[in-house]
Amino acid sequence: MIITVTSFKGGVGKTTIAVHLAGVLQKKGKTLLIDGDPNRSSLEWSKEGKLPFIVIDEKQAPKYIRDGSFKFILIDTQVRPDEGDLKDLADGCDLLIVPTTTDSLSLKATLKMLSALKTLKAENYKILLSAIPPPPSKEGQEALSEIKANNLPIFETMITRYTAFKKSAMQGNLVKDVKDDHAQDSWKAIENICKEILNK
Repeated sequence: MIITVTSFKGGVGKTTIAVHLAGVLQKKGKTLLIDGDPNRSSLEWSKEGKLPFIVIDEKQAPKYIRDGSFKFILIDTQVRPDEGDLKDLADGCDLLIVPTTTDSLSLKATLKMLSALKTLKAENYKILLSAIPPPPSKEGQEALSEIKANNLPIFETMITRYTAFKKSAMQGNLVKDVKDDHAQDSWKAIENICKEILNK
């Protein structure tokens, strides 16, 4: 299964999502994460050697994919792919995940990407609300309800903006391995997203 994570706006948790989905899926089968972002954030995250899956850049992809041993392949793309790249991304994966925060700029960028995907007749995409303000804020639920009301495909599970994710990036590990009050809640959210992916 090939899963691509992309967005028209930075700062929406794209790499965090890709790294952690790969971490959960590795428990289900051999997983490869391809870092296609010029910032190489996923590769930087993996430098400590604490991630339980392989992380490579896109130039190495043909060599690794050729052996056919990976059950799951995650692709962390560059921000703001152009229309040609977006078509290739959509055509080349089983699921295109479009993360967005609840701020207006992020939502507008997401709607712009969805419009482009509709023009390309892509149907294999799903929105993921990320970096949601923690309770008691209702921003996440309000955004989820609004997006669902517009009949757009969206994950029921949201990712809350807890510092545990920042700690995991700094330490080069997964959020479940971080000492933080919200580490296990954060990991559970990723597990639930994977359940939604595999049960679709």
